[in-house]
Amino acid sequence: MGTVTAAAYSRENFGRWTVVILGFVTLAFSFTVRGSLSLAMPNWQAEFDWSRSSISGIAATAMLVMAAVAPFAGNIADRKGPKGLLTFGLAAIGFGMILVILAGPGSRSWLLPLGFAGIAAFGFGSIAQHVVAAAIAQRFDRNRGLATGVGTAGSTGGQLMLMPVLAAMMQGGDWRSAFVLLAVGCFLLIPFTLVLLRAPVDAVGGSAENHGGESAPFGQSFVTLAKSPVFHAIFWSYTVCGFTTSGVIETHLMPYASFCGFGPVPSATAYGVLSGLNLVGMIAAGWLSDRMHRPLLLAVIYFVRAGTFVLLGFIGDSYPLLILFSVLFGLFDYSTVPVTASYVASRMGVRVLGLSMGLLSAGHAVGGAAGAWAGGLIFDWNQAYGIVWLVSALSSLGAAALVVSLKDGKELDTRGRPDPHISERTVP
Repeated sequence: MGTVTAAAYSRENFGRWTVVILGFVTLAFSFTVRGSLSLAMPNWQAEFDWSRSSISGIAATAMLVMAAVAPFAGNIADRKGPKGLLTFGLAAIGFGMILVILAGPGSRSWLLPLGFAGIAAFGFGSIAQHVVAAAIAQRFDRNRGLATGVGTAGSTGGQLMLMPVLAAMMQGGDWRSAFVLLAVGCFLLIPFTLVLLRAPVDAVGGSAENHGGESAPFGQSFVTLAKSPVFHAIFWSYTVCGFTTSGVIETHLMPYASFCGFGPVPSATAYGVLSGLNLVGMIAAGWLSDRMHRPLLLAVIYFVRAGTFVLLGFIGDSYPLLILFSVLFGLFDYSTVPVTASYVASRMGVRVLGLSMGLLSAGHAVGGAAGAWAGGLIFDWNQAYGIVWLVSALSSLGAAALVVSLKDGKELDTRGRPDPHISERTVP
């Protein structure tokens, strides 16, 4: 890399952190819209006369669409950068919410699943943690875990700020106004994304040529990943992660709180606490991933998560216990994201991080769909969530077992070879 002036370095550094900030904000709206389904579920049950499993099916379908979109979105992030993906995603979510708002009982009820699980789901798959993580990792060689943790923390930060507002709006049954707010926010973000996001900047501060060439073709990279035992261990553990977080907790925590007798605002407040600790947990995990053995860190996260599901079964009508669960689960909820992104970047290569994380996100979404659907089905059958919490705890222990024995190691290129353009990492 040639000599870089202080002014040029400052501009490049500003460009890198612009991606982090925009990633945070766009993820905030995308994940808040996704989480709003859980908050609106009791209103939709009353207005549309749908069962909980039917509404859970909408969430599950949205996650399956996200799973189909995720690898292709990740590959685009590798090759073209995040600008087009984030712009398209914001527009898709905004238009999807318009259809949800227009839905009504009877002949217009089909607009709700079409808007949420159809059009908006394409936006969810485009504005996703793996797209933001890939965009950030391509721009940072130092403090990559921390930067990824900050950027992807928007997936919880937005819910912390917006969920209580949405709950207050929905408390009187007016759920449509809440979705109008979300749609307007998405549309307003589009011009900022178009203006502020620049073309991809290489992690070492130069062009693609300075970083050893372009990514391998999609098919070649896919086969390489599919043959990797390390990638399989991460993939299946991340699928369990989706089952327990996006599927079970995002879809069913607030309905469970309502089942326990807590109103919309206390339930949303507990969810807001969880989201706030998500923010702390993701940034802390990103910072730790730059400094410690990452597979061991992942195993600890999954192990503690298993314990929180045991606690969830004992909440009953105790609001302090619900808050305690929110604190503990929040710290170890999405904290897997920056650790996984940092680890996969080092083992699989930065040039295919978008595809790698896209495939992982597809597994995460499929796991989430299974958790959302199974939670609703089990509740309709048993009128209780105890079995859901037990399965989630055991699954989390299984995820910990999958990753605990993995080795941390050298930075590798897309073909599994030491990358001369990235420093070797010192690990235990």
